Amino acid sequence: MKLNPYLFFGGRCDEAIDFYRGAIGAELEMAMRYKDGPQNSDHPLPENWGEKVMHASLRIPGGDALLCSDGDQAGEPTFTGFQLSLETATDEEAERVFAALSDGGKVTQPLIHTFFSSRFGMVEDRFGVGWMITVAQAA
Repeated sequence: MKLNPYLFFGGRCDEAIDFYRGAIGAELEMAMRYKDGPQNSDHPLPENWGEKVMHASLRIPGGDALLCSDGDQAGEPTFTGFQLSLETATDEEAERVFAALSDGGKVTQPLIHTFFSSRFGMVEDRFGVGWMITVAQAA
């Protein structure tokens, strides 16, 4: 089994994809647009949503997938009750990723040294997604 987070960006998915590609080095594996899917007269597309992302897959360095979509609602999505935990290999990588995710976002725990990691911090990115950044510790 695999657990892949699936985030809905309420119309800002293309922006999120570009942001995560730059901030954490994610690779876009695939993206489907609503205009390319089957049309359902019982559930018509919102106006101007043909070019919006119906489904996309981003590959995070290290192999994990982050799935995303514009969803089928407009407005600001809320990302509450969870955070994405990203483990880096080095302090320098943690600092770079933390700074990138913080751009336009809100730091909720500055990046610090702790008893369980040489770097640990929490940030809400510009979309409101919560991230916890840690550095992998030797066994």
